[in-house]
Amino acid sequence: MSKVMAVTFEEHGRLHYLDPGGDDYAVGDWVLYPTDDGPEVARVVWAPEVASTDAPLPRCVGRAVEADLRRDEARRERRAEIQRVAVERITAHGLPMKVVATDCVDAGGGHDKVAVVYYTAPGRVDFRALVGDLARALGARVDLRQVASRDVARLTGGVGMCGRELCCTLFLDEVEPVSMRLARSQHMAANPLRIQGACGKLMCCLAYEHPLYVDFLKRAPAIGERVAGGTVVAHHVPTDEVSVRGPDGVGRCPLTSVCSGFTARAERDPALGKDC
Repeated sequence: MSKVMAVTFEEHGRLHYLDPGGDDYAVGDWVLYPTDDGPEVARVVWAPEVASTDAPLPRCVGRAVEADLRRDEARRERRAEIQRVAVERITAHGLPMKVVATDCVDAGGGHDKVAVVYYTAPGRVDFRALVGDLARALGARVDLRQVASRDVARLTGGVGMCGRELCCTLFLDEVEPVSMRLARSQHMAANPLRIQGACGKLMCCLAYEHPLYVDFLKRAPAIGERVAGGTVVAHHVPTDEVSVRGPDGVGRCPLTSVCSGFTARAERDPALGKDC
């Protein structure tokens, strides 16, 4: 058991977990997060708590002082300038590129700065003239990096149809493959408006919920099965219920009560189908 706290680099941004070490921090405190390019300023959004974790966590460098905050603000202003200049130059060159995010990093020794521009494009783009133009306008080396649609959602953020922040911007480190098979197993229509996320790909939460549907189908009578009181006509996995059509119409019943009745009838009449 060890203490863990969560910080973010942007308001409502991705959560990053830290080992607070021997210090005690409160929500709202500015701290330093260790990165490959040096400590970065972050804000505590989850105060240190005792938690069980097997994965080693980066250790908090310490509290951010006024100089750290000024440096962080200067970097934010520089990133905004890079984005503004990049959009202007891309438009001037007439290239089919869309700027998604920008960054400014040290190339080595803390003296040579590199302006990083993340972009999307429908295909390969000849940006050789653009790189030189950007380098002259920004007074720095330029690194253009094309990103995929899932990375765009992660970098820009947003809100899903559930009303919460996108999982990829908050905690999701690795995206699992999601196929139409998962959507069909959850009885979802092949409607892009219902099964696609902000990135245009199938929603990651289809993979989260798939084990619940697998477990439910193992315990529930299939649609069309005869149970005590009628025939199963629908499954309701979130509420652990099924709809049963009987002499008085269709009603929703808890799966536990339907299964107990179905099992009792199946024991008397094996032709009724499988046991729950």
